Amino acid sequence: MTRSLLFVPGDSGRKFDHAAASAADALILDLEDSVAPDQKPAARAQVRAMLERGAAGKPLWVRINALDGDDALADLAAVMPASPYGIVLPKCAGREGLRQLSHYLDAFEAAAGAVPGATRILAIVTETAQSLFGLHDYRDATPRLWGLSWGGEDLAADVGALRNRDAGRYTEPFRLARSLCLMAAAAAGVRAIDTVCVDLDAPEVLAAESGEAFRDGFVGKMAIHPRHVDAVNAALSPDEGQLQWARAVVAAFAGNPAAGTLRLDGRMIDRPHLRLARRLLGED
Repeated sequence: MTRSLLFVPGDSGRKFDHAAASAADALILDLEDSVAPDQKPAARAQVRAMLERGAAGKPLWVRINALDGDDALADLAAVMPASPYGIVLPKCAGREGLRQLSHYLDAFEAAAGAVPGATRILAIVTETAQSLFGLHDYRDATPRLWGLSWGGEDLAADVGALRNRDAGRYTEPFRLARSLCLMAAAAAGVRAIDTVCVDLDAPEVLAAESGEAFRDGFVGKMAIHPRHVDAVNAALSPDEGQLQWARAVVAAFAGNPAAGTLRLDGRMIDRPHLRLARRLLGED
């Protein structure tokens, strides 16, 4: 289960050590926004060293730079020999971006003697206005696709928004992007991962965002500070009542395998409820 994905600046070994010791389920070693342009070559070497050291068994992702710039291939050339768990693709504008990255990964895996197709892709798919119009078309783009996430900061700049939040809550254009990402992930049959909470010192905002994410169907959330991790993990974990309900649903259908609908505690349940139950139990 991957509930929390904690960003680590690619040029900071000290922050990597702190992140590795945290309760984060996975780390994202960042070569994009958190690294100044003149520091990217040095950061690539540091990220490769981080990958080679490992982080107590945590999956290690690498966020590369956007494919339309000059840095993405250099990023991949530096990190792929160290076999990252996956690549986070920023500013993904549509299906073709995924296919392009997948072809690059084919080549780098072959050069490194790695298992073909082993490197996963987590795409950030709402960072430009144009990208919102390609969200319907991610199914079967590549078997490497592990999940979709969204972002509101680059999107705000792209549309010229003065701000993307009001009283700690995303405004409607950005809630639309969030909802479309969630639906696109479901349509593609992959994980929906919520974006970071940028309010570092507002635990109530973090709690509200994380709770909404779990309620609506996101299975994970990115984080930009280690102190956010525990709250994200708690919010995106089913509570005992939800687990009891899920076990009861699975047991009911196991006892009636041919049934389409059943009665449980005075309520109707059907096959979609069984799918949700299995997901809560980590079986789907």
